Amino acid sequence: MSAIRLLVLGAVRQHGRAHGYQVRGDLEYWGAHEWSNAKPGSIYHALKQMAKQGLLHAHEIAPSTAGGPPRVEYEITDRGEDAFFRLLRESLVAYDQKMDIQSAAVGFLVELSRAEALELLRERIRRIEQWRSDVTEHYIPEAGPGQLGHIGEIMNLWIHTADADAAWTQGLIDRLEAGAYTFAGEGEPFVGVLTEGQENPYATGERHPEDDR
Repeated sequence: MSAIRLLVLGAVRQHGRAHGYQVRGDLEYWGAHEWSNAKPGSIYHALKQMAKQGLLHAHEIAPSTAGGPPRVEYEITDRGEDAFFRLLRESLVAYDQKMDIQSAAVGFLVELSRAEALELLRERIRRIEQWRSDVTEHYIPEAGPGQLGHIGEIMNLWIHTADADAAWTQGLIDRLEAGAYTFAGEGEPFVGVLTEGQENPYATGERHPEDDR
């Protein structure tokens, strides 16, 4: 599972149509360059690859400002829409994944209905609890990490991480049940993408060969 695919598909989807520099700006605006592999080269590569795979449609709209190939705007296709929601749902329930994938999924949570989001988050807790149950058949946290020498500290770390994840997820469920945020079908959603020409306060300042396209 790839966080960059979910992030790029989601950014393009929220814009309707977007060129690579806009997508890069959005991901930096969300701080994704700090907590994921959303670096400029990865973003442009993902856009091109997903266009080849039919998940995005590439529109050539104008000559490059640098005099190179035409500027390209991307639009999500029906296949891309299906892939976006599949990745989003899988990322919300899967516990055995990297934090960047969970973070990307939470960022697009409101693209779902409130009922489905709650159902997926409850399934996440169920999977965490099942994982914890399986692990503690062989390792008892209360006995302390000493029972396995310093290797026990690894198990201790994972169990504490799982417990924290479950507690955070339950807190999110409680907030959503109380009516927090605007979900699909409930009204005008919050859209955290930059408009054309809007200054990005979190821009890295790094240039990439395709930034001028």
